[in-house]
Order: sequence, then structure tokens, then C-alpha cells
Amino acid sequence: MKTTETLVWIVYDIVADKPRTKIAKCCKEAGLYRVQKSVFLGTIAHNRLDELRLEIEDWTDPDVDSVYIFPMCQADFCKVMLLGQAFDKKLVTDEVRALFV
Repeated sequence: MKTTETLVWIVYDIVADKPRTKIAKCCKEAGLYRVQKSVFLGTIAHNRLDELRLEIEDWTDPDVDSVYIFPMCQADFCKVMLLGQAFDKKLVTDEVRALFV
């Protein structure tokens, strides 16, 4: 992971369909991986994360919606415990992403 990037989890509970769909699209376009229906994970440039946060804010209703953005260092990510049908940790590391370029 580059020093200009951060590993981030985005978790949301959006009531209306249109904003929920738009937020999912924004996360995908930012290069994040969907690990559950309302959970995205991936590395993202710091400035792109700021832009994404603003896009998400534009689509949320603060009276009824919830969005959590959790930055996480690589060392802590390696400590994540996966139970049940979990995501593939290899999909969110730079090493594997470089193979697809």
C-alpha cells in the first residue's frame, strides 16, 4: 500500500433504494470491493477518500441513514478474523491487484 493510500471499510444502512444504489456505485467506481450488500473494503488514495465521502454525504439523509467510514492500517487488517463465508483478503491487497493490471 502506498503512503498516499489508506485501507478503508465503508458500512452503510440507507433507507431509500435510489441513494443506496448510488452509494454502492460510487464505492465500486472508487475501486472498493463489495464484501457484503452494504459493506465495501479496499485501498483508496487519501484525496479520493475525501471526494467519496462528499459524494456519499450528498446522497444520504442524516435523519434516517447511517454511513460509517473506517480507515484501517495494514497491520490491523492482517489481524481481522474471518468467520463463515468471508471475503478473500487477497482481493484487497496491492499485490493481487497488481496482477490484474
